[in-house]
Formats: sequence, structure tokens, C-alpha cells
Amino acid sequence: MAEKGTQTESELKTRLSLPSPRSHISKLGLPAVIVLAVVFPLFAGDYWIDVAVFWGIYVLLGLSLNIIVGEVGLFNMGHAAFFAIGSYTTAILSEQLGLSLWLLLPLSGLAAGVAGYVLARPILHLRGDYLLIVTIGLNEIVRITLLNNPWGLTGGPNGIIMLDQFRIFGYAIQRPIDFYYLVWALVAITVFVLVRLQRSRIGRCWNYVREDEIAAQAMGIDTRWAKLVAFTLGAGIAGATGTVFAAKLVVISPESFNFMESVILFCIVILGGMGSIPGVILGSAGMMVLPELLRNFAQYRMLFFGLALVLMMIFRPQGLWPSKRWTTILREGEGK
Repeated sequence: MAEKGTQTESELKTRLSLPSPRSHISKLGLPAVIVLAVVFPLFAGDYWIDVAVFWGIYVLLGLSLNIIVGEVGLFNMGHAAFFAIGSYTTAILSEQLGLSLWLLLPLSGLAAGVAGYVLARPILHLRGDYLLIVTIGLNEIVRITLLNNPWGLTGGPNGIIMLDQFRIFGYAIQRPIDFYYLVWALVAITVFVLVRLQRSRIGRCWNYVREDEIAAQAMGIDTRWAKLVAFTLGAGIAGATGTVFAAKLVVISPESFNFMESVILFCIVILGGMGSIPGVILGSAGMMVLPELLRNFAQYRMLFFGLALVLMMIFRPQGLWPSKRWTTILREGEGK
């Protein structure tokens, strides 16, 4: 019996080590997706290129929120606040000091990251709905502060006009196709970094905290530190994305960062699948590209979205493209 059990275990390991058909499909599919993304703006009109640009911007925002919600399991419904901080930091410093947007890209991320650290530090002991409500309040505090035009910097309800653009060897990035390649290049870099981060020690710590915070503490993980790192990093990426958004939109105003923006970002993460990077990309397409396809049914778009979210929660709570960890947990639960 022991030999039989050993043989079965070895056969199982052999089967698990063999590449699955799904892995072959993914290896073949990724180059095809990259080629399609590169050639897409060569055949599409400016309108759809602009749609793809904003899709890419919301992919970056979704990835930043996915660190907080998907990886470590913190409910954050005020993420647009850090997006706003990054956008306004870019606009103000560009107007006051004339700094290059390439320099403002990390500076805005740093400003939003510091704000995320300062705002998150006193509230991380909260959990679930309580944390959700507090982050909604933080979003409104930032938005109202921008409306009140402190020290005459934010322009109040009218906002700020951004005149500078990204430049490469003197060439200004202004056309939709230029922004397309810039945004999706940033998406590719961010995805590469986050995939590496998921496989690192801090990525595993985040998942332990998400699954069982008490057990993670018992294992010696500093859960408060892990949460702060996630919140700071997510806020920083959202702030850096604000620089690209400011350059693209030109006019930055508080109405672009209201509570509904945070709801959209939260829906992107939930719709795509918590902790899933491909899920965030797919969820962003559902929230940004699908409305353009349904523009002829503008009166019913919110009805479609509400119905889609309800059906998702009932029939596919793990999301459109769940992470492997979620899939494993759900299968184990079904087996029991």
C-alpha cells in the first residue's frame, strides 16, 4: 500500500510538472495580444484610440487599487483622492515651477504615496465596512478641499489648465496615437513590476493578511506594516497615473475625482477578479470600452451595469478572470 501511495504521489507530481494546454494557449496568446496592441492605432480612428487611451489610464488606476483591495483585502472606496492628489500636484508644479512632466511623474507618485501613508496610518485598525466608510469620507475631504481653492492653488471649481506636455527629444506627445503608446507602455511596465511583486515575500505577506490576519500575525508577519506598504504603493501608482491624466485632459477640475470615480475603480477590481492582474485589464474594458459600444442606449447603460454586477455576484463572485489562488480556494470549497 505504501508503495502504491508513493507511486501515485510521484505520478501526480509528474502530471503537475507537465505544461497544461492552458499554459500553451497563454504563451501563444500573449505575443498575439502584444502585436494586436501595437498595430491597433495604425488602423483605428482617433475616437477609438482615445477610448483605448482612457482604458489604459483606468487599467493603471485599477492595478493600483488592486494592490489594496485584491492583494491585501482592504476595502478602499476613496481611491480617487490619490488620483486627484497626483493630478493636482502635476498641474500646480508645472504651472508654478515649470518642471518637466517626466520629472513630475515620479514626484506626483511620491506626493500621493506620502498622502496615502499619512491618511492610512490612523485608520488601518478598522476593518470591513468601517474602513470603507472612512475612505469614502477621505475622498470627500480631498474633493471639497480642492473646491475651496486653498491658497489660490487649485483654481476652485474651475480647476487648472495644464499647458505642458510630455516631450521625447523635443517631440511633444499630443496626438491620440502618441498618448496611446505612452499609456500602454506604462501599463506594460506596471504589470511587469506587479507580477514580480506578487511572487516576492511582500506579495505573499499581503495574501496571508488577506486570507487570515490573525494567523498571519501568529506567523510573525507585521500585518500593520504590510497594509501600510500596500496602501502607500497603491496610492503612489494612482498619483503617478494622475500625471498622465492631467497631460491628456489638459483641464483638471474637482468634478473629475468625485465619489463615482472611486466606485468605478472599485467595480473594476471586483468585476475583473480580486488579486488578478488580467482581471483588472478585463474589468477596465467592461467599465470603459463597453459604455462606448452602448452609447446608442445611453439611457439604459446604468441599468445594464447594475444588472451585470448583480448577475456577477450571484453566478461568478470570483470575477471575470479570477486569480489562481481564488480558483483553488473555490474548488476546495466545492470539494468539501
